[in-house]
Amino acid sequence: MSNMQDLNSLKKQSRIAAALYFLNAVPAPFALLYVPSALIVRGNALATANNVRDSETLLRFGMAGELLSSTVVIFAVLAFYALFKAVSAKHARAMLILMLISVPISYLNVLNDLAAMTLARGPAVLSVFDRPQLDSLCYLFLRLHEQGFILAQIFWGLWLFPFGIAVMRSGFIPRFVGIATIIAGCGYVISSCVSLFLPASAQGIGQLAMILGVGELAFLWMLIWGAKDEPPRQPIAATA
Repeated sequence: MSNMQDLNSLKKQSRIAAALYFLNAVPAPFALLYVPSALIVRGNALATANNVRDSETLLRFGMAGELLSSTVVIFAVLAFYALFKAVSAKHARAMLILMLISVPISYLNVLNDLAAMTLARGPAVLSVFDRPQLDSLCYLFLRLHEQGFILAQIFWGLWLFPFGIAVMRSGFIPRFVGIATIIAGCGYVISSCVSLFLPASAQGIGQLAMILGVGELAFLWMLIWGAKDEPPRQPIAATA
C-alpha cells in the first residue's frame, strides 16, 4: 500500500511540475518571437519606432507574457526540485540554481522594452534629444532586449543538464526523457553562445542548434504519464 501511495504521489508531482513547465512556455512564442518580429525592422530605426508608437499595446502584452513566463517557471523548477531532491540532491540543487539565475535576467530584460516604449513616445523630459536620436535609442533598446533574451537562454539550456541526469538516475521516469532534455540543453547553449560570440554564424550554426530544442517535447511524457508504474530506485550518491 505504501509503495502504491508513493507511486501515486510521484505521478501527481511529475504531472504538476510538467504542467507548470508547459504553462511557462505558453507565452514564449508570442512574447519572445512574434512581438519582436512585428515591431523590429532590421536596420531601420524610424520604422521600428513607428511600429512601437502604433502598437504600444502589443508591446505591453509581450512584456506581460515575459513576466508571466518568468514567474511561472519559478514554481515549475521548485516542483522539479521537490520531485528529484531525494534522487540526487546535488543535481536537484544545480538545476534549481541554474534556472533561477535566468529569472532576474528575464525580469530586468523587460526594462529594455519599457525604455524603448518611453523613447518612442518622446516625453517632454527627453526634449534635449531630437526625434531621430530618440528613434535610434528606441531601436537600440529593442535590440538589447533580444540580446538579454539570448543571455537568459543560456541558463534555460544549462538547467536541463542536471535535470536530465536526475531523470536518468530516478528510475521512475524513462531514461529517454533525460537524454532528450540534455540534447535540448545542448541546443540552447550552443545557439546562445554562437549568437553572442560568433554572430556571423548565428543564422547557420545557431539556428541549426536550436533544432535540438525539440528534445524538450519529452516533458510531454511526464505530463501525460507522470511516472512509471514501478518503485523508484534508491538514491545514488552523486558526483560533482
